[in-house]
Amino acid sequence: MDKHNLTVLNEFILMGITDRPELQAPLFGLFLIIYMVSVVGNLGIIILTKMDSKLQTPMYFFLRHLAITDLGYSTTVGPKMLVNFVVDENTISYSFCAIQLALFLLFIISELFILSAMSYDCYVAICHPLLYTVIMSQKVCRVLVAILYLYSAFISLLITIKIFNLFFCGFNVISLFYCDCLPLVSLLRSNTHEIELIILIAASIDLISFLLIVLVSYLLVFVAILRINSAEDRHEAFSTCGSHLTVVVVFYGTLIFTYVHPESSHSYENDKVASIFYTLVIPMLNPLIYSLRNKDIKHAIHRTWNKIRNIFSTT
Repeated sequence: MDKHNLTVLNEFILMGITDRPELQAPLFGLFLIIYMVSVVGNLGIIILTKMDSKLQTPMYFFLRHLAITDLGYSTTVGPKMLVNFVVDENTISYSFCAIQLALFLLFIISELFILSAMSYDCYVAICHPLLYTVIMSQKVCRVLVAILYLYSAFISLLITIKIFNLFFCGFNVISLFYCDCLPLVSLLRSNTHEIELIILIAASIDLISFLLIVLVSYLLVFVAILRINSAEDRHEAFSTCGSHLTVVVVFYGTLIFTYVHPESSHSYENDKVASIFYTLVIPMLNPLIYSLRNKDIKHAIHRTWNKIRNIFSTT
């Protein structure tokens, strides 16, 4: 193919959530509320787990980083989507699209890693309580988080650089409301075999390996819980991991619904709804799940509120 006959793109057009004018204002209000609840909830989790002395455990260390990744990829997608509701043309520049893709991949891969690390943490807490502080030491937790961010950054940059070093020409409409790798690959005029193979291998390794860690960890946890004689102790052991299990089911369930379905049932509308759920709704739900189901978080919120109230009452 003659490269001189190719028109290089400077921007992309995002299809957005809907093209019906009467729905623009209500959807803008709805998603603004969802995004603001997500920001407040995740920032609250980050601050609580950092400042409260009784939340300085590996479980809440990982929860803090889960909140960081939730806040990261919802902020990567949310503000631009909200802006697109109030502008005439949903465009995104070439460079901003690359940045959005890189950040989205960074945070979504990190979330997979953190959920698997939290599953392992739960397994150690239930199955090896006497060795918990040795196995899940502060140093081990920090090393795990450092590895996950380095790995996520490497995969994110690899895919982004590979895609944006190829030629985008002609049709420039992205089928979603943000820049994702598969819609971008469909716009390439160059040979896409290599980048498709990289995406397939990376996605397979991430989803299968991390999901396997989660499944094996919880299988061992359930076996250990069933061996506990006291019903009260079984309930307490299960409640230790209940919030995390809920988050895992919601997150992986959405990803499986999005990417593992028959080709005949594939549609852009289904993809759009699923994308809204795991980019905006799940980051809002995660802090709510941990706040409503976790007594330690509830007590931390209560202690923090009392401190704030005491400060204002003495001034």
